[in-house]
Amino acid sequence: MFCKNCGKEINDEAVVCPNCGVATEKMAQTSAPVPAQKNTIALVGFILSILEFNVIALILSIIGLTNSRKPEYNGDGKGFAIAGIIISCITTVFWIIIFATCGSFVACAAAGAPYGY
Repeated sequence: MFCKNCGKEINDEAVVCPNCGVATEKMAQTSAPVPAQKNTIALVGFILSILEFNVIALILSIIGLTNSRKPEYNGDGKGFAIAGIIISCITTVFWIIIFATCGSFVACAAAGAPYGY
């Protein structure tokens, strides 16, 4: 193959001419890679888990983790999604324990037992 700019002979597989640096037809045929989409759902799920909107954060984090496995996302947001799931689960269990404990103290106090005993 010959360069369309300088006319020198170049390799058939060349993407640019080594003599003048002009792109060849091979370069025009090569497609540019498609940039990966941003997984904002995973990020929103993570942020909401920190703000303790646990149920919504858990749902969005699971959706974000599912999206991160799709080829158009190329794994983007996987870490945020996993962290959102973990934080949501831990804080949900924490609040269930707190409410269960406070509920037993309230029930005992209502029954007349001092300090929940």
